Amino acid sequence: MKIVGLSGSKVGSKTSTAMDYTMKAAAEKYPDAELTFIDLAEYDVQFSDGRDYREYKGDTKYIAETVMAADAIIIGTPIFQASIPATLKNIFDLLPVNAFRDKVVSMLVTAGSPKHYLIVEQQVKPILGYMKAQIVQTYVFIEEKDFYRKEITNDDVLFRIDRLVEDTVMLTETYSSIREAKEAQYNF
Repeated sequence: MKIVGLSGSKVGSKTSTAMDYTMKAAAEKYPDAELTFIDLAEYDVQFSDGRDYREYKGDTKYIAETVMAADAIIIGTPIFQASIPATLKNIFDLLPVNAFRDKVVSMLVTAGSPKHYLIVEQQVKPILGYMKAQIVQTYVFIEEKDFYRKEITNDDVLFRIDRLVEDTVMLTETYSSIREAKEAQYNF
């Protein structure tokens, strides 16, 4: 199983900190999984111009192809000005409409205000649904108060991240089994 962790911002440290913990938890719990962590702060990604994702070069091509090859994607995003960062939206724009078909996508969100929890419901989930993702319905919402010196200090948040990883893998395995059983019905 290929799992991609995608930290969707070029600025700040909270989302990267949470995604680091998430990917370490996945590596410990599922050592046979092929894990790739993409922190958009470390890449030079072109803006989408409508081309097929395979026509881009460099970091843009690498990120798009890595996401397309994944079985599951764990997206980490901060909330800025009551919206997702343009860097994350650009990744969605680079990919085809059916990019997440047969993929499980889960999310964790960092925000400075508890009022931003609905951004996932009103912005991210509709985009993922449109792109045909199988969405893990529960997501991890982490507030600024849950961090101290680039560490997550809230044990409940750590528990919820561990659960998010488990739910992502379990849902990925379940959908894979369903697809295999469905394909076996066709006898060709």
